[in-house]
Amino acid sequence: MRKSVRYSQNFLKDRRLIQELVEESSLNNNDTVIEIGAGKGIITDVLGSHCKSVVAIESDARLISDLRVKFQNRPHIQIHNTDFHAYNLPMNEYKVFSNIPFNITADIIRKLIYAPTPPVDCYLIVQLEAALKFAGSTDKETMISILIKPWFELSIIHQFKRSDFLPEPNVSIVLLRIQKRREPLISNDNRQTYKDFVAYTFNHSIPNLKKGLQNILSSAQYSIISREFHLKDNVTPTQVTFEQWMSIFQFFTQLADHRKKQIIAGAEAKIVKDASKIDKVHRTRVSKNWRQEGIS
Repeated sequence: MRKSVRYSQNFLKDRRLIQELVEESSLNNNDTVIEIGAGKGIITDVLGSHCKSVVAIESDARLISDLRVKFQNRPHIQIHNTDFHAYNLPMNEYKVFSNIPFNITADIIRKLIYAPTPPVDCYLIVQLEAALKFAGSTDKETMISILIKPWFELSIIHQFKRSDFLPEPNVSIVLLRIQKRREPLISNDNRQTYKDFVAYTFNHSIPNLKKGLQNILSSAQYSIISREFHLKDNVTPTQVTFEQWMSIFQFFTQLADHRKKQIIAGAEAKIVKDASKIDKVHRTRVSKNWRQEGIS
């Protein structure tokens, strides 16, 4: 039995539900798909029936031997006993479909989207809270959602019932889709400037966006964007839509001088460095009887 408190992972029980989700996805028989956290292989089995090649990654040595026996006659399913952090992602095109350990959701998503070759399409079973953090919502964006969206489209495409899982969680769980855009919304030349602009503004915006921009845009320039983009004086970065962020950044790149652009340089790198120092452990609440429950 896997100690799911340690791994913060809740396992789907119904193969038919997995079948439906995979059939509704973009996965097809020409795809290579990576599964992170294969467990006992219920998702692996379905993926193996739909895709040309399946790479199932499982760090728990106690489960690996069973997985290898289960799929020994299906050579297109590769079983890797390794931690996903140590796994080298492919350089060729691939997709991802996974029920991931919830306590390392942020690490997994960041590794995928910042990979030299990120997945063209990605389906992750995650907590609703984490999905909203990365995808944003109609009334609230986050720094990470604004940083990601020029390169990826993110959407919540399925809301699970808590009874779909064993052990049954006390949190809402969803299927998050992260699809790589065919054409980025930010040019490669402006990629780092955009990330630094967003990181700088978010981290200098107490109590509002106007405060965050005061050192890189003049009062007259801010008046123009607040009027043109319909921003209230007390608006915060999370209340600014992604489309408004794109327009504000375009305004900044056109009107800010070199000195202003130097002010924001390195802002994203500082955020990444600070984040790496923080031990982020998110644990899922599970049934009190998880030790007695079978897990698949």
